[in-house]
Amino acid sequence: MAEQLVFDLPVDTAFGRDDFFTSAANAEAVAAIEGWTDWPLGKLVLVGPEGAGKSHLAQIWADMADATVIECGGDWDPNGIQGAVCVENVETIAGNRAFEERLFHLHNIQAQNGAALLMTGQGVPSGWNIGLPDLASRLQGSQLVQLGAPDDTLLAAVLLKQCADRQLQVEPGVVDYILRRADRSFAGMRDLVAALDRLSLQRKRPVGQGMVRETLAQMEDVE
Repeated sequence: MAEQLVFDLPVDTAFGRDDFFTSAANAEAVAAIEGWTDWPLGKLVLVGPEGAGKSHLAQIWADMADATVIECGGDWDPNGIQGAVCVENVETIAGNRAFEERLFHLHNIQAQNGAALLMTGQGVPSGWNIGLPDLASRLQGSQLVQLGAPDDTLLAAVLLKQCADRQLQVEPGVVDYILRRADRSFAGMRDLVAALDRLSLQRKRPVGQGMVRETLAQMEDVE
């Protein structure tokens, strides 16, 4: 049977609080975000692996705190920010003096204004190789919360959410089948769901165990 062409359409990702599943792996981070008014010095560093839910939690916090969310390495002026702010992917600016000074300046502005500051990244601040000593000190002196390794409950919830975001239909038993065989990381689940979505659209069929097996084999061949 001929397979239809598939176009990369935007994924309608849901970032509401009700769309974020809490388990033992992320309960501490969720509690810290929800208790943001009690952050020491009004700031928090939230870290975790790729796809762990940092951006989702950042958006939940932004909705609660009426905050602005910006990319650390993007085009923004610390003097133009009003109120609470979340700066994402802080580790990516390591070694870039201009970006490091900009974030350091933002720290000072937020402290002077009594406005909250949330920062996200992978790894921990002590390993980010920030060259500006004053900024490195402020990052390492901030409250740190880490998203833990995902358990089965959380992986299943993440998998189902990613399928729902793509309106991808799966047959009964598929989730358990994937959890027993696939890469047990958030990034791995994301890549697998994207590949299954493309194949499901091509064949105009819901995802079954056979399609999962075929897709996993193809992904292993690519690696």
